[in-house]
Amino acid sequence: MSTPLHRLAAFGVALIIGSGGLAACGANDSSGSGSGDSAGGGKTIALLLPESKTTRYESFDKPLFEAKVKELCSDCNVSYYNADQDEAKQTQQMDSAINEGASVIVLDPVNGAGAGGMVSSAKSANIPVIAYDRFIDGVDYYMSFDNETVGKMQGQALVDAMGGKGNILMLNGSPDDPNAAQFKAGAHSVLDASGIKILQEYDNPDWSPENAQKFVTDQLSQYDPSQIQGVYAANDGQAGGVVAALTGGGVAADALPPITGQDAELAAVQRIIAGEQSMTIYKPIPIEAETAAEVAVKLANGDEVGSTSDTGIDQSDYKGVKSFIFDPIAVTKENVADTVVADGFYKAADICTSDYADACQAAGIS
Repeated sequence: MSTPLHRLAAFGVALIIGSGGLAACGANDSSGSGSGDSAGGGKTIALLLPESKTTRYESFDKPLFEAKVKELCSDCNVSYYNADQDEAKQTQQMDSAINEGASVIVLDPVNGAGAGGMVSSAKSANIPVIAYDRFIDGVDYYMSFDNETVGKMQGQALVDAMGGKGNILMLNGSPDDPNAAQFKAGAHSVLDASGIKILQEYDNPDWSPENAQKFVTDQLSQYDPSQIQGVYAANDGQAGGVVAALTGGGVAADALPPITGQDAELAAVQRIIAGEQSMTIYKPIPIEAETAAEVAVKLANGDEVGSTSDTGIDQSDYKGVKSFIFDPIAVTKENVADTVVADGFYKAADICTSDYADACQAAGIS
């Protein structure tokens, strides 16, 4: 890990702990003044996130972004909106941000392919748009992780854990999410070239654990649990639903098949320590959120965005859009201590609650 990443992650956790934990915000929660320039002449930066079922957005992306904006621009305001997975609501929120005179809009779309109209509306108002975490054609900047590589890492981890053979269920993300398509393509590129057989495949329309649990429960009416040697779950929320379905179907917690994940959610890291989930993908959110804040502040102030961000990421090109792309990291029981704990993303005490104390000791986490 680079030194900037250690600094950013540690800062993010300190912020979250200092906040005493963050509850999910409403669909239109404004953390700034809700208008354009403040009375003190500051600029407003609008942050539009897609949903709150995935814990990362409310617990990490939002507070990290807000804190970095405040650090870089003391009189800047952040107006925050969460669409709760409702595309029409996000369109209304975009209109609100434009009408309130936002200087810059940072948009993580519910539906990347359908977000062109929102971008056009912002451009008509001469407001630059940063596509955050999910790609949108025609934006000024894009920042995300290498999503196809995420899928490849998940697929390879599953193949390795299964010894290159066996049957799996495959749970992908929302078909409206461009990232989900990239995860899926990356995973298929590995799985399809292996000896793995996909029994059933599912595109989860809202990424929810509830849908994942229902899908797997339904499959257990067709397949005996012994016929399922692995599960590809595109994110940790779905992995949790998979575990609930399998254990609810009679599979012992210590006899679960390999299950993948993504986002390094705390519950997933605990499942990994306990042997209930085989891996997750750690995407160091601090560097993404803080790079987005850095670029947003520069655009709001009319400053030049350099070829290398202050967070140490080189600018590149993705589908004709100036981009900052970050590297994902695979996390297993063997490297929890060297990744999410070493970076300060979680403290050992966060992971090693009483239910997981013995598993943490066995994994060398203290």
